Amino acid sequence: MRRIVLSIVALVALALAALAAQPPQGPGQIRPRPGTGREPEFPAPKITDYKPKSMLVVPEHPVPRARFPVVDIHGHPPALVTPQAIQTVLDAMNQLNIQLMVQANGVSGDRLKQQLDAIAASGHKDRFAVFTSVDWRSIGPGFGARAARQLEADVKAGAAGLGEIGKGLGMDIRNPDGTRLKLDDPELDPVWDMAGTLNIPVFIHTAEPPAFFEALDYNNERWLELALFRERRHQEGVRFEELMAERDRMVKKHPKTTFILAHMGWHANDLARLGKIFDTMPNAYTEVGAILYDLGRQPRFAREFFVKYQDRILFGKDSFQPDEYPYYWRVFETADEYFDYYRDYHAFWKLYGLDLPDQVLKKLYYQNALKLVPGLGKAGFPK
Repeated sequence: MRRIVLSIVALVALALAALAAQPPQGPGQIRPRPGTGREPEFPAPKITDYKPKSMLVVPEHPVPRARFPVVDIHGHPPALVTPQAIQTVLDAMNQLNIQLMVQANGVSGDRLKQQLDAIAASGHKDRFAVFTSVDWRSIGPGFGARAARQLEADVKAGAAGLGEIGKGLGMDIRNPDGTRLKLDDPELDPVWDMAGTLNIPVFIHTAEPPAFFEALDYNNERWLELALFRERRHQEGVRFEELMAERDRMVKKHPKTTFILAHMGWHANDLARLGKIFDTMPNAYTEVGAILYDLGRQPRFAREFFVKYQDRILFGKDSFQPDEYPYYWRVFETADEYFDYYRDYHAFWKLYGLDLPDQVLKKLYYQNALKLVPGLGKAGFPK
């Protein structure tokens, strides 16, 4: 009898241990779901090898060419210094219906003049614009005033804007004493003020996606990208919210200067937050470079956002890869469902189309850019 009792106790203990090993049940769940706690019978694939093919059959409407002419405010084409380079970029632009490409690599002085002269000699001056930048190598007392004078000279030479001001500002650039140069440091005020005086936009990339600052574990939706690219890991050092606070103070401190926040300010995953920025900072604008994966997974909310803030959003692509632009056209112009994104290490999910109204598309593609950047050529755009 004692042996039977001990056996029953052992079985109960095993059952309790099995239950304890099960994940907790959710609200309203009355039993474990099938497969809960099981391990695959076969060796699991590496995350880079698992690429399931969707069996979903739905209407597809690829868009190889934008519906309306486009200004790419966040262009990073090769240096536009030779007829061959200019023609190569121009051929891709013509196929995609990009009417005007902004060179946002941020060149100044002689390098700026070299590209401007090459563009003028090509006969395609209305198809390109070049932004200038800031040389951060001489930080110290009086730096801001010197940089402001160089900005004035570059705009006089033909630069159409300031930027792309890279993520190094706020994250990597140091004062002479080794401390981090903050975005709202008073030393930089003359630069931002000069941009306002010259009526040119400041195109600025601050920080990185917020997931890049989160713990590098299997709960991080950008784990694969961070595992592949060491330089994108920011688990130490300045925090995302510190950088956002500095950026916002900078924009508010210079209300007469137009700021275009690159990559939707890294708030494409939290559009309500970006909306509050628009509501409280009338001099803040944004562009859509390299955040399509966030827009395409929230098509209804994103569509409402684009309609509401249609005067504040510009088109930008970032990396110059001609075969990637049609994904943007498809997300913005169609109501297609569940189609691939072009970089699976950015996102494992699929995209859905926003089906934006033509009025919104026109503002996104070219009207807002032409309004904000006086130096852009107007030829080739509908009137």
